[in-house]
Amino acid sequence: MSKIAFIFPGQGAQYIGMGKDFYENTEIGKNTYDKASQLLGFSMPELCFQENDRLDITEYTQAAMVTTSIAMMKVLEDKGVKPDMAAGLSLGEYAALVAAGVMSEEDAIATVRQRGILMQEAVPVGIGAMAAILALSAEEIDKVVNAMDDVWVANYNCPGQIVISGKKEAVEEACVRLKEAGAKRTVMLNVSGPFHSGMLTEAGEKLGKVLENVEIHTPAIPYVANVTADFVTEADQVKPLLMKQVSSSVRWQQSVEAMIQAGADTFIEIGPGKTLAGFMKKINRDVKVLNIEKMEDIEKALEVLQK
Repeated sequence: MSKIAFIFPGQGAQYIGMGKDFYENTEIGKNTYDKASQLLGFSMPELCFQENDRLDITEYTQAAMVTTSIAMMKVLEDKGVKPDMAAGLSLGEYAALVAAGVMSEEDAIATVRQRGILMQEAVPVGIGAMAAILALSAEEIDKVVNAMDDVWVANYNCPGQIVISGKKEAVEEACVRLKEAGAKRTVMLNVSGPFHSGMLTEAGEKLGKVLENVEIHTPAIPYVANVTADFVTEADQVKPLLMKQVSSSVRWQQSVEAMIQAGADTFIEIGPGKTLAGFMKKINRDVKVLNIEKMEDIEKALEVLQK
């Protein structure tokens, strides 16, 4: 029997105007943005829809992305499309927690606002860096990175694309060594911090304090955690994994493979961009991948799903 997985993108996919048609054309979408504005004390529609310099600053990006993904998901669910399982890339895991009934949308939005601030403050701008390593195996990358200090594997995105993170000098040196080991290209990323590296361990611990006030429910549907690439089925597993997630590798490829093994054959990427769909082509071409980014995507998805 066909199983649907909802998947949610992470930081980096944001752009001005994301979700605007959901806000303007649906009561459900509008409510999600307005609720976020009330919760956080600034205008979420203004942040997401009007030209500004804040959308790319981590402490704002995270709340904006999660609000947008949740608004899109709620409109899709209102049309009768429900997931059998869920996962999100890094920040996207919080939208997956809402999809799985683990966290309320209010708690998810308020938590990622604090998460963004903690991650922004953890390392002064310019000290850390991240780089994408293209066309080199995970084993080769692990070998080089594990032999070095101050650099970590941040994301196992898909075959041929892995991201490293850490101190700027160490990341640059790792790029040189990885080119020597056979990487086709290394690309320094335009990010404000060394996310998913050991340099953010303290931010993860501080996030634990934020999470103390968040109510966690037993998952209504299974979701896959970034840290373990395994299904979470118990409420008490959630907070420790979210704390670790800030400084641990995101095992995205392995997470997708776990969902496919559990029977997922239709993946719906919900949120700005088509990053995860791109990864999917390299992970497994046999599954169906749909995108929800604009209102018209909902109708297209319904047509495909009803066939």
